[in-house]
Parts: sequence; structure tokens; C-alpha cells
Amino acid sequence: MKKQSSYLVVMLSLAVVFLFSCSRDYVPKPKGYNRLDLPPHEYQLLPDTLPYFFEYSKHALLLKDTSIISEPDWIEVYYPNLKADVHITYKKVKGDTQRLKEFMEDAYFLVSKHQVKAYAIDDIIMTSPSGKTFSIAELEGEVPSQFQFVCTDSVTNFLRGALYFNTRVNNDSLQPAIEFVKADVVHMMNTLEWKD
Repeated sequence: MKKQSSYLVVMLSLAVVFLFSCSRDYVPKPKGYNRLDLPPHEYQLLPDTLPYFFEYSKHALLLKDTSIISEPDWIEVYYPNLKADVHITYKKVKGDTQRLKEFMEDAYFLVSKHQVKAYAIDDIIMTSPSGKTFSIAELEGEVPSQFQFVCTDSVTNFLRGALYFNTRVNNDSLQPAIEFVKADVVHMMNTLEWKD
């Protein structure tokens, strides 16, 4: 009799577990993201047709900026595998402090446009090995540009760079690619030189 009652208890327990485990409530799982296999960092020198030069990634293409407002010395460093662009804009200061002020205000305005979606904007000052000073804005949140910088010698040259990804903004999934390109941009800044 003890064997039958223990057998009955086990069967009832399994039946209860079976009944309650088969729920029709289904919760969809979040969409997964592809894994990024990022190559090692390798660099090449910018062609000497521009009034500045730096080393940029061998995994990127150098393109002429074709936007409506582009100027002759504006370029894009394009990463086809990551769908990322580093827009480089260059202007001559011509010794005009008012002109320099306008360039700086434009650069800060372009960063401030991201305040609506940014969780934080960190302003950083960096000095390159050659002594050039950079003003960097690192933006956090679901923003289209995660990294921007400005460099000027205050007399002749003004250069601005901005990183953009040509994908739907989802910076959690893009974080490895963002960090990869940011490392390349920092290398660009560290190797930037003005032509005489």
C-alpha cells in the first residue's frame, strides 16, 4: 500500500507540474545582434593633396565630401564594413580672430544639437605628441555622432572631425565599433600635422 501511495503522489506531482508548465503566455526574446570581428589597427598616410595630413586606418576608404555645403579640403574617412564615417572639415583662419570665433561657435553648436538625445556630453582637452591641442566632445546616449573634435593653431588652420554611423542608432550594439573607430580617430589626432 505504501508503494501505491508514493507512486500516486509522484504521478500527481508530475501531472501538476506538467499542467502548470505548459503556459500559453509567450514573451518574445529581444532581437540579437551580429558579432563584430574587428581587424587589428593598421594605418596609412593621407595623400599630400590637402593642407593637412595624418595617418588613417587601412580599413577605411578616403572619400571626397560630396555634401551640398562641402568645401575643397573636406573629406570623409569611410569604414565600409562598419558603415561609419569620420567627416573632416577644414577651413583657413587667415589670421582673422572673428573668423576663428565663428568656426568655434559652429563646432560647439553642432555638438549641442545632440543634447536632446545625449545622456552626457564630456568635454576633454587633449594634447598630441607634436603639441597640438584638441577639444574633444564624447557623447553618450542614442545620438548619431558619438565623438567630435576640433583642432586649430588659431592663426592659419581650423580642422573639425565628427564620427557618424550610417545605421539605426543603437549604441549598445554599436559600442565595440564605436570604440574601434574612436581609437583610429585618436590616432588621426596624434599624427595630425599642418602643411606649411
